[in-house]
Amino acid sequence: MTQLLKISLPDGSVREMEPGSTPADVAAAIGPGLAKAAIAAKVDGELVDLSRPFTGDAQLALVTSRDEEEALELARHDYAHVLAEAVQALWPGTQITFGPATDDGFYYDVMAPASREPFSMDDLPAIEEKMREIIKADKPLRREVWTRQQLIDKWSSEGETFKAEWAAELPEGEELTVYWSGNDWLDMCRGPHLPSTGKLDPQAFKLMRVAGAYWRGDQKNAQLTRIYGTGWLNKKQLNAYLTRLEEAAKRDHRKLGREMDLFHLQEEAHGSVFWHPHGYVIWRELEAYMRRAIDGAGYNEVKTPQVMDARQWEQSGHWGKYRENMFVIPDEVPNVEDEGAIVSGDADWMALKPMNCPAHVLIFRQGIKSYRDLPLRIYENGCCHRNEPHGALHGLMRVRQFTQDDAHIFCREDQIVDEVRAFCELADRVYKDFGFTYSIKLALRPEKRFGSDADWDKAEDELRNAVMEAGLATEEYGWEELPGEGAFYAPKLEWHLTDAIGRTWQVGTIQSDRVLPERLDATYVGEDGSKHRPVMLHRAIFGSYERFIGILIEHFAGRLPVWLAPVQAVVATIVSDADGYANEAVAKLKAAGIRVESDLRNEKINYKVREHSHAKVPHLLVVGMREAEEGTVAVRTLGQQHQKVMSLDEAIAMLKTEASAPDIR
Repeated sequence: MTQLLKISLPDGSVREMEPGSTPADVAAAIGPGLAKAAIAAKVDGELVDLSRPFTGDAQLALVTSRDEEEALELARHDYAHVLAEAVQALWPGTQITFGPATDDGFYYDVMAPASREPFSMDDLPAIEEKMREIIKADKPLRREVWTRQQLIDKWSSEGETFKAEWAAELPEGEELTVYWSGNDWLDMCRGPHLPSTGKLDPQAFKLMRVAGAYWRGDQKNAQLTRIYGTGWLNKKQLNAYLTRLEEAAKRDHRKLGREMDLFHLQEEAHGSVFWHPHGYVIWRELEAYMRRAIDGAGYNEVKTPQVMDARQWEQSGHWGKYRENMFVIPDEVPNVEDEGAIVSGDADWMALKPMNCPAHVLIFRQGIKSYRDLPLRIYENGCCHRNEPHGALHGLMRVRQFTQDDAHIFCREDQIVDEVRAFCELADRVYKDFGFTYSIKLALRPEKRFGSDADWDKAEDELRNAVMEAGLATEEYGWEELPGEGAFYAPKLEWHLTDAIGRTWQVGTIQSDRVLPERLDATYVGEDGSKHRPVMLHRAIFGSYERFIGILIEHFAGRLPVWLAPVQAVVATIVSDADGYANEAVAKLKAAGIRVESDLRNEKINYKVREHSHAKVPHLLVVGMREAEEGTVAVRTLGQQHQKVMSLDEAIAMLKTEASAPDIR
């Protein structure tokens, strides 16, 4: 008698199934409704196809569209495959490479046949229509195991040189799989997939754009076309996403930065920001705010060199792990003659600092430190440079030169949890002052790392315990642990802010590091009179001033809180006879510490209102002869339809309150 398989379900029940049964068979045995709704399965925690046979007794959880995270991942993966199939159906001879799911959709890298130009935006409507045909055909998606040689032969015979190259590098003994779409198209893929293309909603995706991409990400290789799309479970989700994109476009910090005359970027300084006077006002307000915060929390501010010898970076480990992202400089006088190379190639190397931490260790090492000196909190508004690829640069959000609100806390083992908890509380106050909600994540050890497993166990537990003691390791704060996402030298806590339209931004971090103090020989004298290694906590709240300002601009859609607004008020005249009173009002506002400008131009007041609203000035104080005679102003507040008439003194008092930073209001 054949022994039945025992399949345990989430409700605690157990189904006995014949050998060779699949999750789809279990769903059908439970009921037709579940059989129709099921789209995949988790077998012993692994996401698999519904048609994948059980290999023994197993824990089973059936996945439906209600399991949104898994369902979206599957749908987006399938949309990518349908995209590749559609392109090849429309243009035979197209070579396909790979196409993963992304956070909001999918993409596929393809090479157009020699008979036509690379794909462009003009091709997207035809591709979309073909994709809908494939989805409506409800083609079964079927998994098969192939040998490496079968894959090589298949791709080589069809002129798929990229796929053949990749297949040739696959390990011989590994289980290699392909997925058929019906009986006429297949792709190499690990899976899993939905049962059929018909499980996708043909109205829930949209192709968004095309871009160039190099095969295997190497610019020495052939250039491909990357076709991006967004994919969802239903049209309602798609429409909501497209609405968010429209709102995000209105809030784009690059567009608003131009309109508000805050900053600009140009090719002469790739990835570095030219701050205009109005933009630098925002920077200075943030810098002053952060200085008050760190002064109150017991930090000592320092300033360290921009350029350090490569040997220092070798000792810290950055030269080996991070050199590709560093700007390196030969330590010699360049050749000034017309002939010959500019540099000899024989000089020692130096590097612009990509981070501040090694320099802070060097400050810590000056003089003998006692256990009584700890914790020592060293803070720097530190300018750093990282050699980001040109294609990765994005406004203020990703730059090559940036300034961190960076600090390092050198402490004893017994002080770690208290210091991390205090930082959690400080970060909480800061983010709430700016009106943000946030979630906290713990990024755990990566595969490539320095340090022993015992040190990593200890460091991860310390961060975890500190968040628990601060009362933030809860569902309310989105507490989550992220395996493999820590830095090479330390685990880290991450703060993910949620902005006004629901996007998340990873900003603040704190890392518990035992590696760098060891590598750079940082010590203190303990109570026992012997030398000990401090633990080094790396921490930032804004992350970088550039990126945080970009986030603020988009979060507030340019309508910054009055205390951050570059111009907090404009006094605008209705008639030129009121110019004298307007100048008097401006003088009083400036004396009260308000950032104010006057608009005495011979223009209609409605024109002035529109222009200053477009520039996102929080308050417009309109004055004419009546206001001059009565000592009043008509206050028009940005975003409000009605004006309010009040005395000049009342307006000054109101503005003084609003212009005060939230920590000193």
